Amino acid sequence: MSVTVLGIDGGGTKTHAAIMDSAGRLLGSGLGGPSNYNNVGVDVVRASIAAAVRAAHDAAGIVGAPLDAAFLGMAGVVSPADRAAIHAIAADLRLAAPERVGVDHDCRIALAGGLSGRPGIVQIAGTGSSCFGMNASGESWRSGGWGHVMADEGSSYWFGVEALRAAVRAYDGRGPQTELLDRVRERLRLAEMNDIMRRVYVEGMAPAEIAALAPDVIAAARRLDPVACQLVQQGAREIADCVVAVAQRLGMEGGPCELALVGGLFQADDAVIPPLRERLAESLPGCRVQMADLPPVLGACLLALQSLGLALPALERLHALRGPARIGEERRDDG
Repeated sequence: MSVTVLGIDGGGTKTHAAIMDSAGRLLGSGLGGPSNYNNVGVDVVRASIAAAVRAAHDAAGIVGAPLDAAFLGMAGVVSPADRAAIHAIAADLRLAAPERVGVDHDCRIALAGGLSGRPGIVQIAGTGSSCFGMNASGESWRSGGWGHVMADEGSSYWFGVEALRAAVRAYDGRGPQTELLDRVRERLRLAEMNDIMRRVYVEGMAPAEIAALAPDVIAAARRLDPVACQLVQQGAREIADCVVAVAQRLGMEGGPCELALVGGLFQADDAVIPPLRERLAESLPGCRVQMADLPPVLGACLLALQSLGLALPALERLHALRGPARIGEERRDDG
């Protein structure tokens, strides 16, 4: 019997939907708007999920019928109240029978995709950062992911804030000179340095705008700017600390474990990943570090299949789906 499931990856800037069958074939995928309901509210989340699902249905040639199961991994979902709100949206949209809809945070689907369903740890480092793991017994733990005010060390936002701090310290003469001073001036289009006060405090810079400074830090580190190099080393230490905390909590520190890396920051692997590997080699020597096998939205599909008691598709079929050519040119439906 043919089984089709829906996976949803709901983030702060976009919502990604994918439909997969029990053989691991990607039937269709689509995009919608933002769906972190702590940021945009329930109505926007509902509209974004509906748009992404509609586009995925159209791509798959499926007309509106509920699928056999669905799993939604959503940014900002951490409490029972959060899960209940997303379950209510899923029921309203008739994504699948209510008892066959799973909801969890986005780290859960990132792990499922990152290791193709295997137990282990995933480290996400994009605008924000978070680490999540699950062991073979099904026990799970998260470290980091407390948002940009309380945590998010090692994220693009963190690098952006540190770039701003390094720039003003260099300008004052309190800190070492660094090319980050010029990069911040250029990025913020400052006529003169004192304009930074208005840009940051009066006009306000969103977390995503601050995070946009991270590539400048990475580029400066590649050019061996001492301040930028120190920041990259510090960021790698912060990330490693989160990974070690999860491994220790789940009893993985004494043996081999797998770590999948997810997020835009890790695309600059020649800058960030080597110091991360070095730090983990010291404190978690049994850890094997790799880039994610699959994107989080396909991890959500795998969790939906597992919820039906089905065996996961063959790894070679799943790995054929990785990469932007297969899961990055989706139709977007904002209508």
